[in-house]
Amino acid sequence: MRQDIRVLDRVRGAYASLRPSEQRVADYVLKDPETCTRCTISELADQVQVSQPTVIRFVQALGFDGYRNFKYCLIRDRSGGAAREACFDHLGGFDLKPWDQLEDLPLKEVRVSGGLLEEALKSLSVQELDRAVRMLATARTIDIYGVENSCTPASDLLTKLTYLGLCCRMHTDAYLQQIAAAHLGVADVAVAFSHSGCSMDTVKALRLARRAGANTIAVTSRKNPLLAKYADVCLYTGGEDTVIYGTAIFSRIPDLAVVDLLYMGIIQSDYERFSRSLDKSGAVIADRGYPEA
Repeated sequence: MRQDIRVLDRVRGAYASLRPSEQRVADYVLKDPETCTRCTISELADQVQVSQPTVIRFVQALGFDGYRNFKYCLIRDRSGGAAREACFDHLGGFDLKPWDQLEDLPLKEVRVSGGLLEEALKSLSVQELDRAVRMLATARTIDIYGVENSCTPASDLLTKLTYLGLCCRMHTDAYLQQIAAAHLGVADVAVAFSHSGCSMDTVKALRLARRAGANTIAVTSRKNPLLAKYADVCLYTGGEDTVIYGTAIFSRIPDLAVVDLLYMGIIQSDYERFSRSLDKSGAVIADRGYPEA
């Protein structure tokens, strides 16, 4: 049933198909819905003098997946039209509902993350990954671009490449990204992150880098190929939006996985060289942690 049908209308519509014990619950809800909005499942069962499983069967017969769902929607109906208009069933592919409890979220998050990583695995080309690794490992300078949520994987790539002793930079200001891109040359590489593939500042930066003669790499989804148009190598991470209010909050999960793959691929490309670089980087900051107690 559609979520926007009022709860009491659902009760009336399903009444004839309910068991006698469930009809007693329906009678109580129809008679005093206001009190029901304040009742726990055990309190409602006591009021009607039925078992808690009967209440559960009652709400499931109405199309709800649990008592919290039923109670929330009943409260929503009682609070008036403004509250009803502000409600939503889920957030851009993430099954987050107002009646969920905190303990429900870890499993949902893991399922979403796992699905995105599986999609990325299907979309990613090993040949393109190999080309990107070779470009980065031999670059004179590596420029990294990204805005908003894409700053997370971009910053992670900057950190990892710096540990490997590669010369790289990332400006958090989009204007400076574009200015830096215009000053690259044929020995340089530019890497751009944009899940949507159409972030205006990121697309412009990569276009400028390519125009300057640099090799270009795009990490993006398949949905909009605009960024890929200016990339010599494109690492696709799938095509799911999974957005909340326009922001692809989960896109960082496959993007960070791609960063890890690039990092490991570069190390593997010249194991001796990059192992020494990591040892050197580690030695520099070895005294920066507190000694063990």
